[in-house]
Amino acid sequence: MAEFTEVAERVWVARYEWFDVNVTLVGGERGLLVVDTHGSAAAAREVVDDVRRLGAGEVVEVVNTHWHFDHTFGNDTFREAYGALPIHAHENARDELEKWGEQVKKRYDDAPEDPRHDDIMATRIVLPDHTFSSAKVLDLGDRAVELVHPGRGHTSGDLVVRVPDADVVLAGDLVEESSPPYFNDDSWPMDWPLSLDIVLGLLTPATVVVPGHGTPVDRDFVEEQRNTVGIVAETIRDLASRGVPVDQALEAGEWPWPREHLATAVRRGYEHLPRSQKRLPLI
Repeated sequence: MAEFTEVAERVWVARYEWFDVNVTLVGGERGLLVVDTHGSAAAAREVVDDVRRLGAGEVVEVVNTHWHFDHTFGNDTFREAYGALPIHAHENARDELEKWGEQVKKRYDDAPEDPRHDDIMATRIVLPDHTFSSAKVLDLGDRAVELVHPGRGHTSGDLVVRVPDADVVLAGDLVEESSPPYFNDDSWPMDWPLSLDIVLGLLTPATVVVPGHGTPVDRDFVEEQRNTVGIVAETIRDLASRGVPVDQALEAGEWPWPREHLATAVRRGYEHLPRSQKRLPLI
């Protein structure tokens, strides 16, 4: 159980212990928009109970900020609870969930001792059915909500949700507060800073920014995190341009976060750099 806290007018956030993930509700005349649905059918049933306990209305739309299972595996539960809800996501997020969702279940199937094993295995993956490439607007009656794909970063299909009249932006995992941003095998570390530049362009000094994980933050926090992600990207670029081999780059570089957090970022960054920005490895 988690409490939904109102962070702006008719915008509520609940922070769940498993993965420290945030689920957000945006209220409008038509009902509630749910942003992210948690990581299993069972976990989402807890979210549905918390939504009903809040008593702010019925859910009428769902948004997935990206494909990762801790943000999407509750989709089926919300449809069971509220009917054939439209589920919105970036087109890449839909494709990635289709491509990799079952692999997540396979990992849990291979770990029967995991306390969430049964929950994950009992979850039916439901793909978003309303996708877009750049931007779209959702109509909640008396409130418009904007979905914006700022570019690749945490995944290739990240989106942010902007509620203009409340000056709120839901940033998904492009921004994280409770730990440094997480670089996965599907992350784009060289693009991430540029995507955060687009996000910063959506913010005012007073904007409430809800990260995918952790407490709400402000524009200054996002700008600082953008600059730190930028340091990671530029360090990778510098090492590659000097001919440092990828298997030596992690030890050779000076990093803003612990090295063990950045191994995947370095590998992915080297993979994504054009050949013109790489020198032959130093001998």
